[in-house]
Amino acid sequence: MRSTPQVVVAGGGLAGLVAARHLAAGGVDVALVERRETVGGRVRTLERDGYRFDRGFQVLFTAYPAVRKELDLESLDCRRFAPGATVAGPNGRSTLADPLREPGTVSSTLSSPYVSVGDAIRVARLWWDLRRTEPDEIFAGSDERIDEFLRDRGFSEAFVEGFVAPFYGGITLDRSLSTSRHVFEYTFRTLAAGETVVPAAGMEAIPSQLAARVREAGGTIRTGVEVESVATNGGGSSSDDRADGRVTVETDGGTVDADAVVVATDPPTARDLTDVASIPTDGRGCVTQYYALPADTDLETGRRLLLNATDRGPNHVVPHSAVAPEYAPDGTTLISATYLDEQCEDRALSTRSDADRGADERDADLADRTRRALESWYPEQAFDGLATLHTERVPFAQFDQPPGIHDRLPDARAPAGAVYLAGDYTQWSSIQGAMESGRRAAKVVIDDLSR
Repeated sequence: MRSTPQVVVAGGGLAGLVAARHLAAGGVDVALVERRETVGGRVRTLERDGYRFDRGFQVLFTAYPAVRKELDLESLDCRRFAPGATVAGPNGRSTLADPLREPGTVSSTLSSPYVSVGDAIRVARLWWDLRRTEPDEIFAGSDERIDEFLRDRGFSEAFVEGFVAPFYGGITLDRSLSTSRHVFEYTFRTLAAGETVVPAAGMEAIPSQLAARVREAGGTIRTGVEVESVATNGGGSSSDDRADGRVTVETDGGTVDADAVVVATDPPTARDLTDVASIPTDGRGCVTQYYALPADTDLETGRRLLLNATDRGPNHVVPHSAVAPEYAPDGTTLISATYLDEQCEDRALSTRSDADRGADERDADLADRTRRALESWYPEQAFDGLATLHTERVPFAQFDQPPGIHDRLPDARAPAGAVYLAGDYTQWSSIQGAMESGRRAAKVVIDDLSR
């Protein structure tokens, strides 16, 4: 490798941070620039009045291979969700749990109207099949919608519509289950093999830890700097001649010349900067609203998600303070309700800024819908004390992942010249995809610069 190559990483989300860390560890002089004042991209936490509000409903799956490679989970001081979920609907509330981890839940799970003995057997068979499949192999082969895949395997309508639709609505932001079956298979395998957690300090503790590791490896991070354009000066598209060129990065703070640049921004910005047409820009959004309840309120979920079996009201409710008491002041109960795009009456308005005049009215409408849903699920309780604390609108939380899209995604070397991509849109939309993309981008950059 030439002496101390210089590389710019544009974007301080998970992909950019992982790429910068591995580049620095590989002997590269790397500078990461991020347009916001803090790193993290979509993984951020707002702290206010003793509460912690993650940017939308986010959790960490501990069995993701990239999570185990890149993070020190013990230092994150994670708080764990109980496996399974509580499902609420016209037939009341019922608990669907993992009998292998909680043998005492077998009878309650099988008594649920949303799962039959046949469904339980099919779940066990699916888990047996997937545990023998390497994670990297899951995205190979034929593809189809999640609902088609499950019905082909014989799962009941009650299980698919009452449990899987809201549960995977929370994971894929797609309650219709039109997402690629590969996403379902990968996450199903991951859920069965590990735990679902949040750091005690909020999800932003994840990029904070990654940023510390970038600095420890010798990289630099500059926030409040926006990349406006990327221009290549010579160098071809093959790995043999990429290192012959240079890259000029124009920022709102000046011009930077580098041996290579890794574009690790959000998908629309990455497409604008690189002209790579295969970067997906169709996204799915959501609105998450946080509420305080009296301290003695008990949703009786046992640290599980509360899923809505119907399409009226929120897709799911999260008992944050029950899972992570650090998310709320002592003596208070913190919950959140998440609405998907199709559950918002007007997406264009539902994703508008809180500063917009119509936002207050829409916030009040969502809170009223959440209150009515809770009262229908818990007729024995009153929810007059439900107080809205914060509304988080995320218009682009994930890129859309219909069947077959993963075969069409760009790879790290898709741009011309010494420009590279790092982002979940080169893998699949997830924390796993983002972190893995950063590691792979760093590897190909180092490989090309060493030629």
